[in-house]
Amino acid sequence: MRQTWRWFGPKDLTSIDDITQAGAAGVVSALHHVPNGVVWTAEEIARRHQDIQTRKDGSPSGLTWDVVESLPVTEDMKKQKGNWREHIENYKISMHNLAASGIETICYNFMPVLDWTRTDLRWTVANGGSCMRFDINDFAAFDIHILKRPGAPADYTNAIADEAARRVADMNDDEKKQLARNVTMGLPGSTESMTLEDVQAHLDEYGAISREQLQAHFIDFLEQVVPTAEELGLRLCCHPDDPPFALLGLPRIMSTEADYKYILDAVDSPASGMTFCTGSLGARPDNDLPGIVQRFGPKIHFLHLRNVKRDSDDIAGSFYEAEHLGGDTDMVAVIAAVIAEERRRKAEGRADWQIPMRPDHGQDILDDLGRRSQPGYPTIGRMKGLAELRGVMTALEHHDFGLGR
Repeated sequence: MRQTWRWFGPKDLTSIDDITQAGAAGVVSALHHVPNGVVWTAEEIARRHQDIQTRKDGSPSGLTWDVVESLPVTEDMKKQKGNWREHIENYKISMHNLAASGIETICYNFMPVLDWTRTDLRWTVANGGSCMRFDINDFAAFDIHILKRPGAPADYTNAIADEAARRVADMNDDEKKQLARNVTMGLPGSTESMTLEDVQAHLDEYGAISREQLQAHFIDFLEQVVPTAEELGLRLCCHPDDPPFALLGLPRIMSTEADYKYILDAVDSPASGMTFCTGSLGARPDNDLPGIVQRFGPKIHFLHLRNVKRDSDDIAGSFYEAEHLGGDTDMVAVIAAVIAEERRRKAEGRADWQIPMRPDHGQDILDDLGRRSQPGYPTIGRMKGLAELRGVMTALEHHDFGLGR
C-alpha cells in the first residue's frame, strides 16, 4: 500500500513538513476553496501541486499529490435539478485539468444533503483524548426537535424518539446550536456549510425521492463521466455513505456490499470503482469488510483505514471513532486481504497494483487537544494510527514471518 496523508491546503494546521516527518509518501488533497460545481482550473491545480512539493524553507518535500478527495458531486447533480447539466460539464473539464497535471485517482461521494455526519466532534474517550461520535438519539433530537422535519418521528423507534425528547429538553440554546452546527458541518475542509434553512430547502427539493430514483441519478452521472475517465486514464472511486444508513427521510445508496455491486455492475468499467472506507462500512454490523476486499478487490482504487466502535448491533445505531486497531473492525484481516489483492494485481501486471491508503481520522491526543484542528484530522492521532497500520503491514509482508513466507 502507498502510504498517503490527507491535507486540506495551506491553512491546514498540519504542515507539509509535518507530513514528511510522519513518513507519508503522498498527499490526498482537494481545492476546498473552489465552490462546488465550479471548474477546477489548471492554474489552481498547479498551485496545489506546488504547495505539496515545497517545505516551509522552500526546499523540495519529496511528496506528490496522489489522490483528489473530493471532486464534489453537487446537490443539483444528485437531484438532477437546477444547473446539474452545467455542473456535469464542469466536472468533466476539471477531470481533464486534473489528468493533465498527473492525477490518476479521484474520490467522490453520492450522499444526499449531508456528507459525513456526526453529532459530537470532540467526544471524550476513556484515556482523556477526544474523537468524533455519531449518537442516534442526539441525531433524532436534531431531526425531530431542532430541524423539525415533517414526519421525522415516524423514522425512529419509540425508544429513540422518547430519549431524543428527553435530551433536547435538557439542552440550553447554545447546546442546541452546537448540535445543529455539528450535524450540518458538511465536507471536511469545505468552506461551505449549511444552515437549518438550507437543509430544509434541499429536503423540499428532493421531495419524496425514492431509493430507485436516486440510484438512477447516480447511474446517469456515471454514464456521463466514466467515458471521460476512461479516455483520460483516471480512476473514479465512490466513498461509502457515512454513516451507512438512511438519514433525514432520504435514502442512502452506497452503504452495503449489495449497493456497490448494483452501481458498479450498472456502469462496469475499470475506471469506476470503490473508495474502501473501513470506518464508514464498519459502522454497519452486517458489512463483511475482509470479504468485501476479496470480492471487490480489482475495483478498489483507494483505501481509508480507520476503526469505529458501535454501541449496539442495530443497523442504524450509535458509534464513535476508535483507535485504528481498537474498534469492531478486524483491521489485521482487512490489511491481509488488501495485501493479497496487491500481490494478485502485481502478478497480473497491473500498473496500479499498489493501492493508495491513508490513516483516516484519528483521536485527538497530547498536543492535539489544544490545537483545535479540523475535526477528525489531528496530527498526532493520525500519526499514531499510521504507525499502528504500518506495523501491521510490515509484519504481514515480512519475508520470513509474514504472508509471503
